[in-house]
Amino acid sequence: MASTSRRRVLLGGAGVALGAVPARLLTGGEDPTPPADHHGHSSSAHGAGVNGPAFRGNRVDHVGNGFNPSKVLRDFDYGKVSRLPNGRVLREWEIFASDREIEVAPGVRFPAWTFNGRVPGPTLRCQAGDRLRVRFVNASAHPHTMHFHGIHPAEMDGVPGIGRGVIEPGADFVYEFDAEPFGLHLYHCHVGPLAEHIARGLYGTFIIDPPQPRPPADELVMVMHGYNTTFDAEGNQLYAVNGIPFHYMHEPIRVKRGELVRIYLVNVLEYDPINSFHLHGNFFDYYPTGTRLEPSEYTDTVVQAQGQRGICELRFPHPGKYMFHAHKSEFADLGWMGFFEVTP
Repeated sequence: MASTSRRRVLLGGAGVALGAVPARLLTGGEDPTPPADHHGHSSSAHGAGVNGPAFRGNRVDHVGNGFNPSKVLRDFDYGKVSRLPNGRVLREWEIFASDREIEVAPGVRFPAWTFNGRVPGPTLRCQAGDRLRVRFVNASAHPHTMHFHGIHPAEMDGVPGIGRGVIEPGADFVYEFDAEPFGLHLYHCHVGPLAEHIARGLYGTFIIDPPQPRPPADELVMVMHGYNTTFDAEGNQLYAVNGIPFHYMHEPIRVKRGELVRIYLVNVLEYDPINSFHLHGNFFDYYPTGTRLEPSEYTDTVVQAQGQRGICELRFPHPGKYMFHAHKSEFADLGWMGFFEVTP
């Protein structure tokens, strides 16, 4: 359980505990504050229907946040590339942890813990067999690590008590290992309380391309997550993809009719057992974890537990706007939804 001081977030610049704010300030309704359910969600948010909370019609300050989900979508960081004496590719990155307050809904600010100042952290990309070298700098006031999903030596696992273990504030460490296996992976902090360190924003996508590249496509990264704004570890009050709830409602994802679209879908949602992705008006091939080159199913909905991920490949045969969202209505109504805009 987080301390009382950690339960407070800024709402419109004033130090207010978000859990104590009347529901009408978040939902735009005029009714008295209804009772909250066991997740801390107000019933007015649950009952908002297709219109959802009123903040869906407003936008956050992306410049002030230091990142924009529209750019995060197609932002792949290939690192600094060089060659080792034996000819192998070496990729190097510098990743820093920092404490940063971000606006997650209009007037609602969240004290995030970030990798490179954004939520989610940068999408690191490489090819199977590359040598990877990640210098992690802890500029946060809290101890952190970087734990990569994949195959690597124990001392590079980024967990307390093994190898270098926890990286204290002001310290740094270099994680070095080979890129394997190919597929869609993730990285996150692994310091306890683990759920809080992840839920605060310390996670990112880690892609290892296969030796023979996948077919050319319009490639997109979608990281599904949430915000426990009450800091009670009892569920989330907001849900999002790539940092900001409802962002892709305001700024639909533009793709071309007939072009192959590849979605790297990652679920890092804490405090809820599962998440899901549903696409309207179309189906996609699904590759769980991306570690095989053959799809496991042809579907319009997938369910992922925390830490699961998979690649979705599709083409849109018709122009127009197509909704996508979590197929749990509560998550969609509280931020996890958007549109594809298909152009001729």
